[in-house]
Amino acid sequence: MYFDWTYLFLVLPAMIFAMIASAGVNSAFAKYSKQFSSRGLTGAQAARFVLDKNGLQNIPIEQISGKLTDHYDPRANVIRLSNEVYNGTSTASIGVACHEVGHAIQHATGYTPIKIRSAIVPITNIGSKLALPLILIGIICSALGEFFVIIAYVGLIAFSLSTIFQLVTLPTEFNASSRALATIRDNDLLTADELKGARKVLRAAAMTYVAALASALASLIRMIIIVQRSTDRR
Repeated sequence: MYFDWTYLFLVLPAMIFAMIASAGVNSAFAKYSKQFSSRGLTGAQAARFVLDKNGLQNIPIEQISGKLTDHYDPRANVIRLSNEVYNGTSTASIGVACHEVGHAIQHATGYTPIKIRSAIVPITNIGSKLALPLILIGIICSALGEFFVIIAYVGLIAFSLSTIFQLVTLPTEFNASSRALATIRDNDLLTADELKGARKVLRAAAMTYVAALASALASLIRMIIIVQRSTDRR
């Protein structure tokens, strides 16, 4: 019986890490959704304040359904906040709302990592669709000649694009959180104790991106091992 040690020692730990990170952000958000801002600002009001403070009066804020579905859409140039964040007056809501504003500011100021991330999105999408078929064809047909071995490694390169995307995503997320916390602090949107709650929520959210990178890297290493092992047997 074939034992796939690459899955057990690479992919499975990364999956467990991702599950723990996801549970962590949900737990932190739930906890600090009960810690309310003494100023009574909603997430939408805090986001509007920070946008206007940075000369981004042209960016609207929309309310959307779902939980933690908050995001900045650079194509529509709009910030979308989930119901709980949009209307919530908690430290969690304000932290998340200001984090999304951080992304809007990154785009407005030409922050390099987010420019790189936006630029590689199209090729990452194409690569994710072609990677596995190319790898599979290359492995199955590798015995027919060197050309198919090359095809397999081209598939690996396409597969690696998702890892590169996750790698570039990390600094954009950490920077957006740093911008959010600095703006909240400098403009007294939250007290010092309240700011700690917002920081813990954003820190927990950041770990989900670390976990995503770990998962992508583990999958890439696994595919490299599988391709090398299969093509060496030809």
